[in-house]
Amino acid sequence: MTGWTGAEIWLIIVALGVATYAIRFSFLGLIGNRELPDWLLRHLRYTPVAILPALVTPGVLWPAGSDGSLSLPHIASALVALGVGYWRKSAVLAAICGVLAFVGLNALA
Repeated sequence: MTGWTGAEIWLIIVALGVATYAIRFSFLGLIGNRELPDWLLRHLRYTPVAILPALVTPGVLWPAGSDGSLSLPHIASALVALGVGYWRKSAVLAAICGVLAFVGLNALA
């Protein structure tokens, strides 16, 4: 179906696992017990805030369910999640409200 053999797929999975481990070990294993400079700690504090929108934005702006065109439920639920996150300062509550808004809007349509 895809042209990949089972061995090639497993080789890719193992290689990605080793690479992920090496990246994490470089931070946790090698410099985990050292004091980091204040400027680096300040930048690392914003990493989760930057990663979540980077993961969600393509799904909101180019959803596969609507053939890549803008969709009102996707945009509206993203705005609900953004508003709740800004208002309550809680990523978990924002995600839950965004999912509930998306499910509710799809049920209405």
